[in-house]
Amino acid sequence: MVMLESKSYIAIPPGATIKEQLDDRGMTQKEFSSRMGLSEKHVSKLMNGDVHLTPEMAERLELVLGLPARFWNNLEAIYQEKLVKAKKELDTDEEGQLASKYPYNKIAKWGMVPPTRKSSERVTNLCKFFEVSSLRFVQNKDLMPVACRRLSNTEKSTYSMLTLAQYAKIKSREIEVAPFQAERLKHKLKEIRSLTTHRVLDFETNLSEILRSCGIALVFLPKLEGSFLHGISFYDNNTKKIVIGISLRGKYADRFWFSLFHELAHVILGHIYLPKGTSCEDEHAADSMAAEILIPHKELVNFTQKRNFSIFSINEFAKNIGVNAGIVIGRLQNDKYLSPSQLNQYKVKFEEC
Repeated sequence: MVMLESKSYIAIPPGATIKEQLDDRGMTQKEFSSRMGLSEKHVSKLMNGDVHLTPEMAERLELVLGLPARFWNNLEAIYQEKLVKAKKELDTDEEGQLASKYPYNKIAKWGMVPPTRKSSERVTNLCKFFEVSSLRFVQNKDLMPVACRRLSNTEKSTYSMLTLAQYAKIKSREIEVAPFQAERLKHKLKEIRSLTTHRVLDFETNLSEILRSCGIALVFLPKLEGSFLHGISFYDNNTKKIVIGISLRGKYADRFWFSLFHELAHVILGHIYLPKGTSCEDEHAADSMAAEILIPHKELVNFTQKRNFSIFSINEFAKNIGVNAGIVIGRLQNDKYLSPSQLNQYKVKFEEC
């Protein structure tokens, strides 16, 4: 018997009443089928609520069971009404649980949704923010496959990543870009790399303009606790734009620049067009390209073979290859030549600037 129950409604199909009538009469379902002039299969579906009890069927029931057709028609109407209400209430509960997983207060603080504590309003506002009819559809990768670099893959970080990706998508609509040119981007990598020597946040406009000229909309992402996200990149089918979202303030410069070049690698390698997002292999490939752009492997090998990791030596090496010394320190820490905390005092942290 198909019965749907929510907190406020119980939708019971008319078939339950038919079964009661048959039990009272000691009539089998097979006999009932013969008397109704229906197949046993159709009667089974009628009993289970899998088919509508039509007015014509109600007339037959009146003749076979003696209860007036209007009684059966009324049972069917009540069932359908409660079925809709129960489904809606269950959907609302599910949507409310999904809504609670998103950082609503942060999204409101960014001016993307109005502040509210009501669950139903949060659901509606989040649907508008994500541009979906139901929050169940937000994680559909067909809507927006994303390449991203993040330190952890938890449930919370996933919802945060989806939030920041949509933030970047919306913000990118305000940015005019030239048609994408892969060769121009490759040519501009050296110029972008030269910006790593800046010790303060005075390169944002210049960086944005360079990328716009290559066909990329750069969006600086707001800070979101628990996101573990460094950067995201994707192709927006609606605006036909390549979008890179990058977290900036509160980061060591080496992490910021590595994340940026990681996302640029995704663009150059074509990962942003993959229908289901990136694989682990794709992420490793982007890591390798970013590392090579910032500090060429051959140069790094020549430097590390000398086994002199004093700050003076690092500064000289960084100056010779044209990057900030903090990037070299970060690479040496990553490759285990230095401990994670060693020489951090010489690394630029943008929020301190």
